[in-house]
Amino acid sequence: MSRLNFQLEKTAAGSRARAARFQTLHGEVQTPVFMPVGTQATVKAQTVDTLKAAGSTVLLANTYHLLLRPGLEVFRKFGGIHRFMRWDGPVLTDSGGFQIFSLPAERALNEEGARFQSYVNGDVHLLSPETSIAAQQAIGSDIMMVLDQCIPSTTPHDQAAAAMALTHRWALRSLAARGDSPAALFGIVQGACHADLRRQSAAFLRALPFDGLAIGGLAVGETQAERYAFTGLVTADLPEHLPRYLMGVGTPLDILEAVHRGVDMFDCIIPGQLAQRGVAFTARGKVQLRRLPHKFAEAPLEAGCDCATCRHYSRAYLHHLVKADETLGWHLLGIHNFAFYHRLMRDMRAAILRGDFAAFYERNRGELGRSDEENVVHPVKKRHPARVKHLGDYDIVTGPAGHASIRQISSGEVMHSVNRPSDEAERLYVQQSGLAARLQPPAPDESELVIWDVGLGAASNAMAALQCFERACAGHGAAAVRPLRLVSFEIDLDPLRLAAMFASHFPHLRHGAPHAILEHGRWSHASGRLQWELHRGDFLDHLETSAAPDVIFYDPFSAKTDTGLWTSAVFKRIQRHCGAKAAELYTYSSATAVRVALLTAGFFVAEGVGTGPKADTTQAFTRLDGANGHRPPPRLLGAEWLGRWQRSQAKFPAGLPDSEKPAFEQRLLAHPQFARQA
Repeated sequence: MSRLNFQLEKTAAGSRARAARFQTLHGEVQTPVFMPVGTQATVKAQTVDTLKAAGSTVLLANTYHLLLRPGLEVFRKFGGIHRFMRWDGPVLTDSGGFQIFSLPAERALNEEGARFQSYVNGDVHLLSPETSIAAQQAIGSDIMMVLDQCIPSTTPHDQAAAAMALTHRWALRSLAARGDSPAALFGIVQGACHADLRRQSAAFLRALPFDGLAIGGLAVGETQAERYAFTGLVTADLPEHLPRYLMGVGTPLDILEAVHRGVDMFDCIIPGQLAQRGVAFTARGKVQLRRLPHKFAEAPLEAGCDCATCRHYSRAYLHHLVKADETLGWHLLGIHNFAFYHRLMRDMRAAILRGDFAAFYERNRGELGRSDEENVVHPVKKRHPARVKHLGDYDIVTGPAGHASIRQISSGEVMHSVNRPSDEAERLYVQQSGLAARLQPPAPDESELVIWDVGLGAASNAMAALQCFERACAGHGAAAVRPLRLVSFEIDLDPLRLAAMFASHFPHLRHGAPHAILEHGRWSHASGRLQWELHRGDFLDHLETSAAPDVIFYDPFSAKTDTGLWTSAVFKRIQRHCGAKAAELYTYSSATAVRVALLTAGFFVAEGVGTGPKADTTQAFTRLDGANGHRPPPRLLGAEWLGRWQRSQAKFPAGLPDSEKPAFEQRLLAHPQFARQA
């Protein structure tokens, strides 16, 4: 029997959105509900009174931080967190698992739990399922969370399965440790971005006597589309009679999408954190108060909002506070942001109960995603002309998914014309090459993994590799991750310069590394285990003087625009430079001429994943055992492809004399790849 007496009031027609209520030790909670994050028994820049006025009903606090400071003895003296912080409503405490995940270099994780060193005084602590529950009981929360092993959502299947199994064993120990405590306890569904693991985890936990179930391990590396998909996948496997909590999410749009998929509870630092940066949320999207159009605006932050900020202050005053870095600006924007989040929850609940949530969802999903440039009240005349979004032979265009891309004006070629650059780089280069598995422990040795990034462009592929490395560090500790050398080749840096000028349109550039590459031509990760270097100029001038690669991201402009980089002669030079090393090459092109050039250079060639409008791409291996090392093995080109090649109107390289064509054809047909398949 649940300790929360959860009552499902209504499920929306045409949606899985739910309105419900449940009873805690410190009052009733109506869902959907957003919980401000009060990590250290305080929501940053807010008081209990301003939170209540904004509409807060439940707060979240963190076991890890409160265990270290002020310490459990303080909570025992005060009788718990409620009297200590003067909050009389419900409190949910996170177990501390996410913080342990966030500090991999300072902890050792095993079956017993996580042993870590205090950032306060250096003492060593053990956070186990039992000590986490004991700490949450001392804190006096209404809802406790089990200790789980949080991992990046992009973790490979075998590691995600091991972490999930450990989370399940810890869940059983947490239940036993809870005993007869009147506080509720939630289990946490894990499994990263693997559908079978998520279903297994949900099935295991729903059979146990938890008072609610949470979805963990999202918003830690996956794409937005993956987050939505896995949220819906998990809620479909959760029982209807328990509350569902999506941990650490998110933006107003993220929350709307998750409510639509059946989630009841949310927490996130975004409303307060973005307030500190001068950002406010409105029903028409985000507003950046630093922008000049707000300097003279007498209007309130949001028309119709009844929060104290909108009732008493103009956008002009808020703009002044933000520009002057006054703490009051953070405080006032936070008041509005929390009021906005809570109003959104109330409006969704009302729409569910009225029976028109589906229309509410469709009406608001576009509005909540608006940027500030679409959301300015009474803009003043600009003193300076708008920056033109082009540089040299390049400009910025908008793709069909609403993403920004770089276009070469002279050729018309667009970098990542259909997919978001980060999504395509992840799928085509990082995932296909198995980069995460190559970096993670146990690494075969301490030898440096060398990646060639041929065609730096706007650095999408290089940053995808760098971010994969940083996820590995977060999951395993930097000392356990294999050293990585990232070597980028580029003759024209204008695409990267242009993208960096408009980094708000290119999320992957919100990192110091690409800016260091532009300024210094090199960048080192703080761990010292990743070195990124730029070889500027013609790739062919640097080929033989660069460290031999293990993996090649081959992404210059197409053979039509950059003919000289797609010939058999170039690929032969790469093959010779790799020597005995089993190197792999991945490219977006699936053109017959490109595959022929690779084959006649001695590569073993296979079909790659489809991306954007392309049904497939290309993988190439300097050695056959390199291809066989992948699981599942790549689909090497075979008789079917040979048949298409022989029927092709462009089966021979341009300019090849007729007298040499029979020998060329014979050489291709005699390739060991085809002989092996005969």
